[in-house]
Amino acid sequence: MSNLDADVQTVCAMVRARMVPQGRTIVAIAGPPASGKSTLAEAVVRELVSNVQQAEPSDVPLAVLLPMDGYHLDNRLLEAKGRLDRKGAPDTFDAVGFCAGVRRLAEPSYEAFFPMFDRNLDMSIAQAIAVHPDTPVVVVEGNYLLLNSEPWASLSDVYAATIFISPPLTTLRARLIQRWTDYGLEPEAAIERAQSNDLPNAEYVLKNSREADLVFN
Repeated sequence: MSNLDADVQTVCAMVRARMVPQGRTIVAIAGPPASGKSTLAEAVVRELVSNVQQAEPSDVPLAVLLPMDGYHLDNRLLEAKGRLDRKGAPDTFDAVGFCAGVRRLAEPSYEAFFPMFDRNLDMSIAQAIAVHPDTPVVVVEGNYLLLNSEPWASLSDVYAATIFISPPLTTLRARLIQRWTDYGLEPEAAIERAQSNDLPNAEYVLKNSREADLVFN
């Protein structure tokens, strides 16, 4: 079993142990950019959905993934604010809107819709994620979910379980450079992009996030 497989089983066991009776269980998976949080969150949702479908087939998924990245501010707004080169920093998201949306999920009385970020287009697609009112688990993932500052900290009572992924900065640096190389940047440009924006964001996450229920390195 790979480390990812083991981590998925550990998270799923925690989710099952913390299911909210007659309500919705909201799980936060956080960490710096390139930490592997998206990979873990996707795998956890697949595992939860797969297990239930095998036992009791249903058109309503047991779990849905909600990435924070859908709340990126549009590039035109960031350019007007002089923040386009820092896209991905905390102030380049609609943090208030995101937190309000997550809090509404705690009351599953109607189908809810959320934006999704398209990396190829480098923009958010409105209302691209649907959460059925009968879906009992929502896994939220993103860099800043566990920040100590508002509005992020206002969700501390909403999450039934929190997971934080914290690889060494040297590992994050290598992954970030490779990420931008894969997106077509020349090696020097990839290094500059990682060091000028992504790594400062990563250091901020590591220094300013509250303690999680479960931590993976």
